Amino acid sequence: MKASNFTLPSTNKINYSLKNSLGKFVVLYFYPKDDTPGCTIEACGFRDKYDLFKILGAEVWGISNGNSQSHLEFAN
Repeated sequence: MKASNFTLPSTNKINYSLKNSLGKFVVLYFYPKDDTPGCTIEACGFRDKYDLFKILGAEVWGISNGNSQSHLEFAN
């Protein structure tokens, strides 16, 4: 499904725009809060299949309303 362009900051404080990934597959997954049991299971599912997504040429972006520090701690 096609998504409209948007720009969001990442954990490394770089802004990512969907338009910069034109021509690539981008998997967007949305989660409500960092470091909660359900969100951790969801994120780990994407992490565990990340090599397959790379082989298929897809980028994986997790999106939540937390702040960059919270996202970084969750990712680590």
